[in-house]
Amino acid sequence: MVRLFVVLWLSSLAMVSAQFGENQLALGKQIPVGDLGAEQYAAISKLRRLSVEFVELFPNITAGDLTGDLSRAGLLSAQECQLDIALLTKDLASFKKWALKMVDSWGFLPAGMLVGNFWDLGNFDECVGIEHAVSLSHRVQGKYCFAKVQLASVVLKTGVCFPASCSASHMDTVLRSLFQNLLDAEISQDVEIVSEATCQTAEKKPYDGITIFTIVLLSVLGALVAASSVYDYFFHQDDKSLNAVVKAFSARANSRALFRLVEPKSNPNVIDCLHGIRCMSFIWVVFAHDYMVFASSPNTNMLDALSWIKSFFSQFVIHGIFAVDTFFFLSGMLLVVIALRTMERTKGKLNIPMMYLQRYVRLTPLVAFAILLYLKILPLLGDGPLFGQISFDSYASCEANWLWTLLYVQNYATRDMCLSHSWYLAVDMQLFIFAPFLLIALFRWGKKAAASIFILMLLLASCLFSMMVIKNMSMNGSEEGRAKLYYTPNVRASPYLVGILFGYFLHLTRGKKFNLNPITVLLGWLVALALIFTCLIAVYRASDISIVEEALFVSLTRIAWPLGLCWVVFACMNGYGYLADSFLSSPLWQPMSRLSYAAYIFHMFIESLNSGITRTSTYFSDYQVMLRFWADLGFTMILSYLMHILVEAPFANLVTIMMSPKNPKSASDETLQTKSAPTEEAIEPPSEAPASPPLTERKENQR
Repeated sequence: MVRLFVVLWLSSLAMVSAQFGENQLALGKQIPVGDLGAEQYAAISKLRRLSVEFVELFPNITAGDLTGDLSRAGLLSAQECQLDIALLTKDLASFKKWALKMVDSWGFLPAGMLVGNFWDLGNFDECVGIEHAVSLSHRVQGKYCFAKVQLASVVLKTGVCFPASCSASHMDTVLRSLFQNLLDAEISQDVEIVSEATCQTAEKKPYDGITIFTIVLLSVLGALVAASSVYDYFFHQDDKSLNAVVKAFSARANSRALFRLVEPKSNPNVIDCLHGIRCMSFIWVVFAHDYMVFASSPNTNMLDALSWIKSFFSQFVIHGIFAVDTFFFLSGMLLVVIALRTMERTKGKLNIPMMYLQRYVRLTPLVAFAILLYLKILPLLGDGPLFGQISFDSYASCEANWLWTLLYVQNYATRDMCLSHSWYLAVDMQLFIFAPFLLIALFRWGKKAAASIFILMLLLASCLFSMMVIKNMSMNGSEEGRAKLYYTPNVRASPYLVGILFGYFLHLTRGKKFNLNPITVLLGWLVALALIFTCLIAVYRASDISIVEEALFVSLTRIAWPLGLCWVVFACMNGYGYLADSFLSSPLWQPMSRLSYAAYIFHMFIESLNSGITRTSTYFSDYQVMLRFWADLGFTMILSYLMHILVEAPFANLVTIMMSPKNPKSASDETLQTKSAPTEEAIEPPSEAPASPPLTERKENQR
């Protein structure tokens, strides 16, 4: 049972376990201490520093030692590396500082292996900072890499430092011989000890064309925002007479709209509590993602985390996956509430191509900039032994698959998604493609169409249950199976359809006053809370679970969770929310809610950066994760604000201007005003992400 829901936590929330490497906890596997073996542990515990062992075992290293290839080509390929290591050995004997640094920067074999410490990072900066001038044309630079050796089910990792002239394959060959000699055990040739992907030097690659383009584009946007803001502030005090294009780029105008607080209940068409629900869900996503980062980090007490998984508190982290369902629910509900109101004014007419176009141009600019920033700017912002390794995405994934992300088909087109948390946007976009036909059915056939949608929801839930049981498809199974259970619209439709049905109910009852007696209100809250907490703790302490039980849990909770939220929203709208309404409808949530799309897109940017610059092993505890969480959330909101005024708000305003050619100024004003109207903002935030999920989701504004 523990294994299953660790995978539900990691695999279903963000689908990144395959990218987390050999970290056993992140894969949801327990690591019995006995697997290491008493004899192996005794042999390891007697070892000195690997650097000392290396120097003593290879006092006169040869090219054959480095390559295992005695052919002329093989010997020539390692000649430079051989000469540099020979120089290292010579200068060590005379205690040259550069040589001592190269040896000193190596990691130890990890101390505390019996409590789950399987990493020793060594000293990254000491290694890459080495630059020894041998002659005018020859310099020896440090190259930092991870060396890993698998013993039983445990993978030990330690930092090593070699001359930069040595390739990863050279290091792999010589370290393989070293480990086999020290441990008196054969190490399979199929197991890679050193990978070039883990190696780094101080040398930085020159900016390529796309990097320069990204920097220039951001500079141009920054200049436009700065110029528009200065003009707005100093030369145009009258906001109404300001040119629409200038206003679109003005940080002053966009910030005024962003931070404008609207008093709750001041507009009957506004559902105030959605701000709080959206923000709390996003915070849940970031918090859960930080636990995922810690699960893949070099913790000194990894095995202690197994007891954490069994704790009651862990259920609220592991089930951050329900933030996904929250955002799908909000997406469906807001779509119906807004669209049906518009269809009433147009007598049922719905411009479907324009709906698709508006949604695409609202969502895509920020996603496109996120791809550029992640691919070309993030690598420039930091370095470290783990930089680019403890992450939800790899740079190679974005280089190869960025187009699928911009087309919102990445959940089908590839397993290596660029911006892995953007799967939510893809699924939501795919659900949105079918939504207009449901809207037309609701408008024309009313309750009969609603009944059909309800039946469709039950059929999709039944199909999910049947697929899991018949194909024995578990969240604890293969990566392909988990993808089909997490990334596809057919298995994600239930909360979306619940949102559509609830939105239709709100449409039918708008303006109606509900006078409920206290018993009915109490029962409503009891049922809603029972649904919500059952989803969270139904599998707590379960020692094992069959595929039928898992299928029931997965299929039913995707209906139960949004049903519980239906009552929360209904109660808050009709004066029965009490403390919940006061909290969720607080105006203080409004700015964060308006930033939630940008924050969803960029929160993993911050988490990848902060985890990648780690220099030493970490200690896993709830308090340590909380410290990281507040830092990540704070910097995420700062970055999302910058991206909002640079990209999101200007592009959204320009789109509105272009689509309202008859009166661009008023159209721009309306856009800025509706940013403060929660009901007029169909914001589908992260879900799993914020999505994702925890976490990993959210989407953008559909006005």
